[in-house]
Amino acid sequence: MPSPREKAQQFLRDETQFRLGALTTERPHPVTRQFSQIIQENLPAGISLIQQVDRDLISVSRRQIGSPVFEDLATSMIQTLRAGGRIWFTGCGATGRLSILLDAMWRRFWQRLRTDSPATSPLADDMEDRTRSTMAGGDYALIRSVEGFEDFDGFGRHQIRQAGLAKGDVVVAITEGGETSFVIGTAWEAVETGAKAFFVFNNPADELAERVERSRAVLEEEAIAKIELASGPMAIAGSTRMQATTIELLVVGAALETALVRLLSERSISIPDSWSISPNSYIEQFVQLLSDLESPLATSALSRIVRFEETIYQSHGRVTYAGSDYLLDIFTDTTERSPTFSLPPFRPSGDTGAPPSWAFVKHPMLDSEQAWSDILAREPRCLDWNSDTYRNLNAPEALRARPPRLDIAELMRFRVGREPDPSRHETAENLAVLILAGDGIQSRLRPQDPFRESFSRLSEPFKNTAGLFIGPDHVQTDIVEESIAIPCRLPETPLHLWHHLAIKLALNTLSTATMARMGRVVGNWMVHVSASNKKLIDRGIRLVSELSGLDYNAACLSLFETMESLEETSTPGTEKPSPVAETVRRLTQSQS
Repeated sequence: MPSPREKAQQFLRDETQFRLGALTTERPHPVTRQFSQIIQENLPAGISLIQQVDRDLISVSRRQIGSPVFEDLATSMIQTLRAGGRIWFTGCGATGRLSILLDAMWRRFWQRLRTDSPATSPLADDMEDRTRSTMAGGDYALIRSVEGFEDFDGFGRHQIRQAGLAKGDVVVAITEGGETSFVIGTAWEAVETGAKAFFVFNNPADELAERVERSRAVLEEEAIAKIELASGPMAIAGSTRMQATTIELLVVGAALETALVRLLSERSISIPDSWSISPNSYIEQFVQLLSDLESPLATSALSRIVRFEETIYQSHGRVTYAGSDYLLDIFTDTTERSPTFSLPPFRPSGDTGAPPSWAFVKHPMLDSEQAWSDILAREPRCLDWNSDTYRNLNAPEALRARPPRLDIAELMRFRVGREPDPSRHETAENLAVLILAGDGIQSRLRPQDPFRESFSRLSEPFKNTAGLFIGPDHVQTDIVEESIAIPCRLPETPLHLWHHLAIKLALNTLSTATMARMGRVVGNWMVHVSASNKKLIDRGIRLVSELSGLDYNAACLSLFETMESLEETSTPGTEKPSPVAETVRRLTQSQS
């Protein structure tokens, strides 16, 4: 077994392509340098800092929406659909969850159309399955991060090839940093298969080409169209689940909506005037949404829910979110809290040896098996790779010897449906939060409505209940003790793009602000970040270096020493501390 020093030396010697500190998305944002201090003293002011960084995305939207490459993406999508092909969205981590969301948005549209207009059923039957998502690790990774998958381009190639990528398809490969090996692999597989490839990324292209060899090869390949969405550093250094994936959702979602509206027009399907959106309208509506969320009423509402959750967590309590149409959006933010802030991941049913997650998600109307299909808008697609698969992919020996369980049976162990789960409310303090969005909220809360009755049954054992209602300026209901409305205008579009964006912005702000108030952020650094892959190990080393004053090499050794120590001393059933935070704590104490 290699010693910590040997592991550190191997990382420093062999993983230079994962030393990413010079990339823009990994740098600290000057606006939020004092974020953790400010948000402790003045919560609305801290929320305002996050929102100021969200505004960096406006210039990117103006640069890209309606640009030639945007038009090329929308046109390629419609041409592929006409020819009977598929549109693939690929990603890893946050962008993997985005790929699943884009696929679900498309499918839900056709499901709604089939219900509202039965005469369109033949078209809906043909079109519903024309998008696919390929997330590193499959659908299982939606709920729990799969360590190491993003580090291998061969995994991306194999996973999308196995899923059925064909000549004439379109692949939209989405990677926040522009250097994720898995996503790069899907782009190369598209080229070799004869599919049209688009590479979507958030760092300046010249910066990537200069510093990351695997990225440079993609950027120099003429057969791959490039969509650069560089907007600057994230609100929290390296937390690309925030601004990076927001602009990706806006731009790629707008292109997909544009293709959809053109398809409907070609097929003589009657559509509302509000669906025919120009590129300028997308930009104007995005500016409007950001302005709405910055209003005193919206900021006050966000502050209230942050304080509520903070109080629960400070008392070692647990939060459970419930919803329906937008549960996938809620899943995304809730799942990403674990690697970002070193919180316990979602716990599968029957695993009493692991600590329960701080937050969880439940569908109040359906049993878990049905809930999973409803959340994804399709049947789950998981991986059943064995030792031979990993051996053929030249994977590390650890993966060959102990292949992770990523199949449907493992996914179904996460009881996200209406089944009772005493672990969510066994603590002295606990909270059930109902999250709804859009104009139909009040109808969902009418007496005798099936959804209202289902949530009432689900939330009955909880000590506290709250409703987070995104869209209206006021919601009147007695179903929850605390009713919190975040007022914002949500234009009706075929894919409900503005609803998804509003929920993402609100929940990213909620989770980041809450964790910062809980001490899981220092300045604007994620001090409690996990170190579960090479990119995160590099990020952790840089954070240790930043906060301790050690150089990169010394910080690397210190982090690997901590990781070894925690492995030896960790107690089953208890929360594992972040090796990064523990290293910083140890070094700070030794220097004092």
